[in-house]
Amino acid sequence: MTGLIDSHCHLDHFPDEAIPDLLDRAKQAGVEGMVTIGTRLSRAAQQKDLTRFDRPDLRVWCTVGTHPDHVDECTISDPADIVALADDPRVVGIGESGLDYFHGAPEVRPLQQARFRAHIAAARRMDLPLVIHARDADSDMAEILRDEIAAHGPFRFLLHCFASGPDLARTGLELGGYVSFSGILTFPRSEALRDIALSIPEDRLLVETDSPYLAPVPQRGKKNEPAFVAHTARRLAELREVPPERLAEVTTANFHRLFSRAS
Repeated sequence: MTGLIDSHCHLDHFPDEAIPDLLDRAKQAGVEGMVTIGTRLSRAAQQKDLTRFDRPDLRVWCTVGTHPDHVDECTISDPADIVALADDPRVVGIGESGLDYFHGAPEVRPLQQARFRAHIAAARRMDLPLVIHARDADSDMAEILRDEIAAHGPFRFLLHCFASGPDLARTGLELGGYVSFSGILTFPRSEALRDIALSIPEDRLLVETDSPYLAPVPQRGKKNEPAFVAHTARRLAELREVPPERLAEVTTANFHRLFSRAS
């Protein structure tokens, strides 16, 4: 399988000296690009610096944002400050940002919601896609997405590493969003998620690793890396009964439509 994009990885979780070999393995697996995702706005400079590994045969882009698990560390709440950090050609999206009620204590939820709305405002102003993290927060996530679009207009977004329920998937699609699947799709107990993956329109579908986490079958137990996106893509192609080459073509076209600054 060739021409794949890993739409979500965390290169900052790998030693710098390991990244050239990691990129070589990704290229051998058919990957032609990857996005290293920001999890703390305070480390936006480091995310941008990782794009120095970009090369003609394998592109490396980045996003800037604060993950909901780190909102208590984030002093940036003004969308204009996020816009300033994202005003760089190396940055192709905002995020990841969103809601995580699995890790986040109830008293942190209002702060998560406020920071999420700030990221939405920045994404709208920049006309960049927002990479959304949602865990155990489907109802509030859907409510905020609907409210923001009703009040301020549409924005581009991706529900990354999708592992939520069918209602959030439907809401995301109705509001114009895209949905990305990770190695969770390959796990034996992910039948419900595979049913959702079948329901996603072809033109809204992406794949990712979320590496170094969630290594797909048959790499379970190993440290995940961008090369392993090929396993998730192959399982998704099998599930949707399309040739792997078609799945790669479609998801890469979708990536470039959504992440239009990536070139």
